[in-house]
Amino acid sequence: MQTQDDKQLSDEQSREIAETIREELARRRISRQALAEQAKLSLSTLEKVLGGRRPFTLATTVRLEQALGVSLRKTVAAVTPPAASDVAPDSLGSYSHRAVTWLEDVYITLRPSFGDKDAIFAYRTEIVWEPKVSSLVFREGERTDAAYEHTGEVAVPHQSGFIYLVIIKHGQHRVITVSRPTVDGEMYGIISTLRAGPGSQLTPIAAPIAYVPLSNVLKPSLGRVAPDDANYELYRKHLRRTVEESFALFLSA
Repeated sequence: MQTQDDKQLSDEQSREIAETIREELARRRISRQALAEQAKLSLSTLEKVLGGRRPFTLATTVRLEQALGVSLRKTVAAVTPPAASDVAPDSLGSYSHRAVTWLEDVYITLRPSFGDKDAIFAYRTEIVWEPKVSSLVFREGERTDAAYEHTGEVAVPHQSGFIYLVIIKHGQHRVITVSRPTVDGEMYGIISTLRAGPGSQLTPIAAPIAYVPLSNVLKPSLGRVAPDDANYELYRKHLRRTVEESFALFLSA
């Protein structure tokens, strides 16, 4: 018979808790091994729940909360609105699912590397409709800095004609503003976020960003893409298009 401590959390709750834990690990600069030891869990168990291969149980969540000194379940409750209808809330643009199916896809996300001026950072982003929150959401994956993988909301307001991929965690905001897709399904714009520096130093940073449908690239490269990579020139062309075709403007002081 399953006890209360063995109760498995929902997939949505597990994803939110895993994301919060990864953020805490990155912010505090501690390893997964250290956290597993503090929470009296095996490293294998921690890796499986953080990787989505096993749902969190109540007992595992409580142990991690005690080790980190934060309430993981409060975060989940705060960001999970009740299921409503087939229409997104007004704060996201009041769009219906049927009206935004053309956005649902798997994209290669491209932006300049924040740590290497000659490299391009590439990772996977999926945009899908999430019935539980009645809106589009985006989920990042296959990043080399997995601790910074995010899940967030997608706003599609009618007035501006732009699309906003937004993350709000503990009062911190990361906003990506992109154009509507081109005829080839590509989206271009600006990412505004924080760059992690030495120790706990964080610096506001903005950069061009491009979303290219995965199907548009024959053999995509992910991670930190250097100039000698076969896809480097293609990726660089997409990022330059952001500025050269005025999808976004960067003004100097």
